Amino acid sequence: MTSKKTKEKLGRSKKLEKDSKQASSETQQSQDDNVAQILGATISAINATRDLVPIDLAKGILGTIANILTIAQSVIKNKSDFQVIVDKCETIRDILEGATVDATEDDLQGYLGHALSRLNKSVNRINSDVESSKEQGFWHRLFSVTIDRDRIARWEKDLDQVLMLFRTEAITGIAIRVDRLALGPKGNTHRTNDIQYRPPVPPSRPSMFYGRDDLVAELTDLVINNEHLALIAKAIINESLVMNKFSDMRFFITYDGLDPSTITLDTFMTRFAGALGIEIAGADPVRQISTFLRSTSALVVLDNAETFEEASASSALGEIPSFIAEIACIPGIVLILTSRSRRSAPNVPWITKDILPLDSSSAQEAFFRIYRLASRECMEGGIANLLQDLGYHPLSINLLANAAQQNGWSPVMLLERWKDRHSAVLDHGEGKFQSLSYTMQLSLSSPSIQKLGEEARYTLAVIAFLPQGLNEALSKRILPSIPQIDTICDVLWRQSFIYRQDGFVKMLAPIRHYVQDSLPPPDSTRLRGIRTFYYRTVQLCRQPRDSHADIIISDHLNIEHVVAFDLAHIPEETYRACGKFLKCLQWHLPRPTSLTPAIFNIIENSSTLSSKAYCLWELGWLYNTLSQHTESMKAFKAAGALYLTTGNHEMAAECVTTCADIYRCQGRFIEAQQVLADFQHTESWEHLSKPKKAKVWFYLDVARMYASTTSADELFVKSWDDRVWGLQSKIWHWRAKFYYGADIVQAKTHFEDLLPQCTSTVDFARRDALWGLAEVAFCEGRLSEAMDILQKIVVMFEGHDSVQFHWYNVSKALVASKQGDHALARELINSAPGLLQSSYGSACIELAAGAYDRAESHFIATIEGCDIQGQLWFKAYSKRGLGEIAFVRGDFTLAARYFTETRSLCTEMGVPPCHLYSYRFKGWSLFLEGQSPFANVL
Repeated sequence: MTSKKTKEKLGRSKKLEKDSKQASSETQQSQDDNVAQILGATISAINATRDLVPIDLAKGILGTIANILTIAQSVIKNKSDFQVIVDKCETIRDILEGATVDATEDDLQGYLGHALSRLNKSVNRINSDVESSKEQGFWHRLFSVTIDRDRIARWEKDLDQVLMLFRTEAITGIAIRVDRLALGPKGNTHRTNDIQYRPPVPPSRPSMFYGRDDLVAELTDLVINNEHLALIAKAIINESLVMNKFSDMRFFITYDGLDPSTITLDTFMTRFAGALGIEIAGADPVRQISTFLRSTSALVVLDNAETFEEASASSALGEIPSFIAEIACIPGIVLILTSRSRRSAPNVPWITKDILPLDSSSAQEAFFRIYRLASRECMEGGIANLLQDLGYHPLSINLLANAAQQNGWSPVMLLERWKDRHSAVLDHGEGKFQSLSYTMQLSLSSPSIQKLGEEARYTLAVIAFLPQGLNEALSKRILPSIPQIDTICDVLWRQSFIYRQDGFVKMLAPIRHYVQDSLPPPDSTRLRGIRTFYYRTVQLCRQPRDSHADIIISDHLNIEHVVAFDLAHIPEETYRACGKFLKCLQWHLPRPTSLTPAIFNIIENSSTLSSKAYCLWELGWLYNTLSQHTESMKAFKAAGALYLTTGNHEMAAECVTTCADIYRCQGRFIEAQQVLADFQHTESWEHLSKPKKAKVWFYLDVARMYASTTSADELFVKSWDDRVWGLQSKIWHWRAKFYYGADIVQAKTHFEDLLPQCTSTVDFARRDALWGLAEVAFCEGRLSEAMDILQKIVVMFEGHDSVQFHWYNVSKALVASKQGDHALARELINSAPGLLQSSYGSACIELAAGAYDRAESHFIATIEGCDIQGQLWFKAYSKRGLGEIAFVRGDFTLAARYFTETRSLCTEMGVPPCHLYSYRFKGWSLFLEGQSPFANVL
C-alpha cells in the first residue's frame, strides 16, 4: 500500500520530468528556428553565387546544394542536427566562388576539373538521400521527416574528404598565375625600357599519354603546395611528356641539343630569358631575370636539366646552380627539373621523383595506339611478352611501335626481328626520339661518364651480364679488378644508367639490351673475378645455413647464369661447380633451374661422362626435393646409365635405389619391387660392395612390406648383419611385424632395445626407432607420449633437413587432432605449407573435427596435387576420405563410388585394401565387407 507522502513525492517527480521535457522541447524548437533562418540566408547566398561563377559544372553543384538546403528547410524536422551540413554548403560556396574566378571551361582539363567532378558526385549522392527522405515523409509522415544523426555524420565525412582536394588559396593562386602569365607582368612599368616582354608559347599537349594519371595528380598536388620538383627519368625515358599534362600556367625552358662540355652561364641565361619571353638589355642578366620573376607567380620548368648539370665550363659549374638556388627562393615561384642526372642544384629543397616504367596495360595501349597492323585483342600474348622484355619502357615502346608500323611488319615478323636484332630494332631514325643507340651514346658521352674512363663501360657490361645486377655489398669481392667500383656505381646511378633495388644495382631492360648488343662483353679478367668469387662461395657452402649460404640465396640467379655461361664456354672447369651449386639450391633454395637443358646437352665423351653423371645426380635430387618426380626420375635414370658406362657400379646402384624409393614414396610398390628385383640380375650386381647390396635388399623389403607380398619374418633378414644397414634393418623388421599385427608389447621392447644403439644425433636409424615407439604409443592411446617422441624427431632434423622436419610436424598435428586439440593441430599443419602430406593432414584434422565441408575441400586439393606428382598413396587415402564424408552424410551411392575408386588405386599400388586404415570411420570397412548399406548399393 502506497503512503500519502510517497504519492506526493511521485507527483512532484512526474511534474519535474514533464517540465524538463517541455523545456528541452522548447530549447530544441528554438535551435531549429535559428537553423531555419540560417538556411534561408545560406540558400540566398548560394543562388547569388551560382549566377556569378563562370563554370557550368560549378553552377550545377551550387544548384544541387541549394536544393538540398531547400528540402531541409521545408521537410526535415530535426533542423538543428543539419547545422553541420549547412556549414559545409557555405564552405563549398566560398570555395567555388574563389576557385573559379576568371576560370574558363578549358581549365576543367586539369586539377580543378578533377576536384569539381569529385565534389559533384558527393553532393549528388547527398541530394539523392535527402530526396528519398522527402518522399518517405510525404507518404508516411505528412511532410515531416527526421534524418538520423549517423546519416548526417556520413554526409559530413564524405564532404570533408572531397573538400580536402580544394585548397582555396592555392587554387585561387593558380588562376591568378595563369592570368599574369597570359597578360604579362603588371605593376612593373618602370622596367619596360630595359625588358621587352612577349608571352611564351608552351609545348603542345601530347596526342598520346598513357598510364600517368596518378603521377600527374601527385605532381599537381605538390606544385599547388609550392614544392620544387626534380623528376628523374631512368636514363632514357621521354620525361618531357610528363610535363605536358600540366596546364599553361608555366614557363617551359628546354636545354635539349646543347653540348654540356661547352655550355656557359651566358648560354644558359640566353635560353632561360628567351623562354620567359623577355629580351635582356645590358649587363647582369641574373638580376634582370630575378626582377622579372619577382613580379609574378609562375611555374618554371627546366627540361633536359642534365645538360647544364653536366656543364664542364669552369664558370658554369658554380654560377648556374647558384642562380637556380636564387630563383627557387623567390616567393610564388615553383621550379621543376626534368633530368637524367641526379646532380640537382644544391641548397634547393627538391622533392625528387623517379619516373617509373608503365604498367603492362598502359604499355600495350600505347603500343597499339601507334601499331595498327593488328588489334590488341588478337595479338596480346606475343606482343605482351615483347613489351615485358622491354621492361614497359615508354620511349622503347614508342620506338618499337613506330619501327613495326613504318616497316609494315606483321606481329610474327616483329617478333622475329626482335629475336634476331634486339636493340637494333629500336633504331629507325636519327635523334634521341627515333633511336635508342643515339640516346645511349649521348648519355655515354657526358663529362661525368667520360671522366671514369673505360672502367665505366666495363662496369656497365658486368651489370648487364648479371641478370640480378651487381650486389653492392659484395661488389669489391666480385670485381677486385675494379678498385673504384663504388665510385663508378655512384656516378652511374646519378646519371640514371642504373637503379638500386634490394641491395643490387640494376639496369632497365632497354639499357641492358643496348649494352649487351653494342658494348664489348665482360673481358676475361672481369669474368675470372666473378667466377672465382661465386665458385669459391659454392664450394664452401654447407647444409647448415651460414654466410656462404646467404650469398647463394641472395645471388642465386647470378650464379646460375655464370654456371650456364661457363658450361657453354669452359665446360671442363665448370662441372664441379655446377653440381655443387645444384646441391646448394636443394639445401637452401629449392626451385626449378634453367641449367636443366644445359646439363642434358653436355657433350658425352670419355672426359665428360662422369662429370655429366654427377651433375645429373644432383639435378635429380633437386627435383626430388621439389616433388617433381618425373623430372627427378629422368635425371636419375640418365645419371645411372652414364655411371654404368663408366663402370661406376656403386653409383649406378644408388641411382636405381633412389628411383625405386621415389616409386615407393608415390605408392607405386609394384614398380619399386620390379626395379630392384631386375637390378639384381644385371652385370653390375656382381661388382657391388656388400653394403650396397644390403641397401638394395633393404629398399626392396620396404616396398614388399607395404605391399604385403612377403611375411614379416622374412623381411629385412638379408641386410640384417650388414655393418651399414644392419641396425636400420632390425628396426624395420620390427616395424614390419608391428605393421602386420604382431604383439604391441614385444614390438615396443625391441624398439627400446635398439634405440640406444643409434648413437648419431642426426641418424635415420634413430629416427626409425623413435617413429616405431611413437606409433606404438599412438595405438595404445598414450597420445602425450607419442607427441613427445615426435618432438624429438622434429628437433633432430630442425635446421638440417626441412622435408623431414615438416613431415614430422604434420605427424604431430595428427596426434593433436586425435587428442581433440584441433586448434593446435591446425597451427602445426600450417607450419608445413606446400607439402602434399600437409594438405592430406589438414583434411584428416577437419574430418576428425566434424568440419566435413573443409575436409572435403582439402581432400579434393590433395587429389589434384597427387595427379600432378603421380602420387597414388595419398590419392587413395583422400578418395577413401571423400567416401567417409559421403557415408556420414548418408549419400551411400556416392560413398560406394569413392570406395570403388579407392579399391582400384589399391590394386594399382599393389596394396591390400584392408591396409588403408579407417580410423574411427566405418564406411570403408563396411564397404570391403559388403555389409549394409553397401550390400544393396553394390
